Amino acid sequence: MSSEPPQGGSLEGKVAVVLGASSGIGRAAALRFAREGARVIAAARRLPELESLAAECGAVPIRCDITVDADVEALARAALDRFGTLDIALNTAGFEQSTPIRDLTPERLHAMASVQFLGAVSFIRHMANAMAATGGGSLITISSITARLVGEGLAAYGGSKAAINHITRIAALEYGPAGVRVNVVSPGLIETPMTAHMFVPPVVRAFTRETPLGRMGTVADVVEAITWLASDAASFITGHDLPVDGGQLTRRLPSRADFVAAQ
Repeated sequence: MSSEPPQGGSLEGKVAVVLGASSGIGRAAALRFAREGARVIAAARRLPELESLAAECGAVPIRCDITVDADVEALARAALDRFGTLDIALNTAGFEQSTPIRDLTPERLHAMASVQFLGAVSFIRHMANAMAATGGGSLITISSITARLVGEGLAAYGGSKAAINHITRIAALEYGPAGVRVNVVSPGLIETPMTAHMFVPPVVRAFTRETPLGRMGTVADVVEAITWLASDAASFITGHDLPVDGGQLTRRLPSRADFVAAQ
């Protein structure tokens, strides 16, 4: 990781990989990283969206499927081959699926785990190895408050996120001596293309009631936390889960009955 003091933005001169950069939090983070002075490699499965992002901020677009270990390994190698180092790696890849345990078939469970667990571990391994070989860096995974709060239908999603939260602590322990910081950011319900269908008035009202700060979080709120963790301002922070939830972890997730009551 570069030891030079920032000359412009908080990430000036750093090299960042963002996986899941085609939309939502990943896209917004890639744009913010570029504005803060980082050289960005933007990765996802959908190349046209990445090329549009590249035209906007100068990012290097690379197609990568997080469920394919060889793709993730090649992504880390691309950063080293192109820039000679890797300072920041952010994984925002994911999808939404709500399935009660009684209906949680092996196929549904494997589909979720392949992205949110197996793929996330692959990302940690390859990116942290690349950072360890070039002086350290900041590795961030997007988790969720559903890793801590119980919600109906969230066994596969929340369970996978909880596993990654724990593995993050282990990775922080193992890679710390090489100067690699490993953390997760855990948002509450944030409106993105993945979750837009959930943002109907009863759901918003129910979630807002369970949020002490009295509003729904935004992509900008999450990106602010990510950017801080990626920067040298957080240089002594590792092995942590940073909630971006307006305080909802002090309460609970709404139930389906709450949504009906909020109509």
